[in-house]
Amino acid sequence: MKDKKVAQAMPQPIRSAANDGPNPVDLYVGGQVRVRRKFLGISQQELAAGIGLTFQQVQKYERGSNRISASKLYEIAKYLKAPISFFFDGYESGGPEGFSESDSEKTVHGFLATNEGIELAEAFPRVKNTKIRQRILTLVRTIGDEDDDRSR
Repeated sequence: MKDKKVAQAMPQPIRSAANDGPNPVDLYVGGQVRVRRKFLGISQQELAAGIGLTFQQVQKYERGSNRISASKLYEIAKYLKAPISFFFDGYESGGPEGFSESDSEKTVHGFLATNEGIELAEAFPRVKNTKIRQRILTLVRTIGDEDDDRSR
């Protein structure tokens, strides 16, 4: 009888609203690992070798399908030369979706999570001529607007 009362008093694990699929925190942290790794130009294979895992495990971490333990996150942070807080920055546990980022911050974050985004972010500041930078921006806007028109 006493065991039943203890079991009933135990707090239940906190999960996503649907309670199926990866936890939003795991998805976010894994995404941050991916962003930092790509920013540094490190492959999944290199990161995996550096922290004693297979690249498949790194893929699972980055997708959020496997939760990263505290000790492994510490190793990842050390290898990627980032503070532990980096992997949680922008995530706020209390909001309905868990994210405190604005729509534009989400867009930038998503952009920088791609290979092309990182390449463009590194190359653009090397263009010193202001007029050329403006032309590049106009070109990208125009192409983006054309793609929007085609998808409608």
